[in-house]
Amino acid sequence: MNKNRRTFVKLAGLAAAGLALAPKAMASSGGHSPVKANADAVHAKHWGMVIDTTKLHTEEDIAKLAEICHSIHNVPSIANKQEVKWLWSDTYAHTFPEQENPHLAEEIHHRAFPLLCNHCEEPSCVRVCPTKATFRRPDGIVAMDYHRCIGCRYCMAACPFGSRSFNWGEPRENLDLAKLNPEFPTRMRGVVEKCNFCVERLAVGKQPACVEASEGAIIFGDLNDPDSDVRKVLRERFTIRRKPTVGTEPSVYYII
Repeated sequence: MNKNRRTFVKLAGLAAAGLALAPKAMASSGGHSPVKANADAVHAKHWGMVIDTTKLHTEEDIAKLAEICHSIHNVPSIANKQEVKWLWSDTYAHTFPEQENPHLAEEIHHRAFPLLCNHCEEPSCVRVCPTKATFRRPDGIVAMDYHRCIGCRYCMAACPFGSRSFNWGEPRENLDLAKLNPEFPTRMRGVVEKCNFCVERLAVGKQPACVEASEGAIIFGDLNDPDSDVRKVLRERFTIRRKPTVGTEPSVYYII
């Protein structure tokens, strides 16, 4: 047996031993993750959001929220076609192209509308991802595992809302290292990223950063809880969602 074959057999044996020990390790921990959940974490069966565009409708106000969101999540600042964005603004015609109405108040056509990932119930991005780098959590949040992302960008092609950005270059080269948030990971070149509904803040009992900074213009809560603030608003106010005909069932609603 040559040296390379002996090495291969040795490594294969170690791998097999590891797999054999894994169930025992899981059994010794009672089948639970060794990471303890934060007692302050907030939970929901289906997280959702309502944006009141009668209160939040200027590019300046939306830009302020985007700056807060991007700062917390170490989103690189790139002012060209390679822009990376989690929260941004656009016109009514681009935001709701299927719901144009020539008789709408002219003022609505002059508003800026805040846009982000819609965390759909039937996310097309999840269906096309070959590595499961993007997935829908049990609480409805469409999440990203940056380490599993291979940069194929199928999810970007599948998303009907343009909610995903690709890191064409090295993101860290476009970050102010003096203002880096050490509590959220930076990304690497060649991966997709997007809004995550601030899962890291929910895990410690906080609201999403944009919700907290919006002064009541953005309402967040459990769509499955009839007593939640978000459900109360949906009962009392007329809302619309983006591109209803594509069938993804967004979890973000807009008061117009």
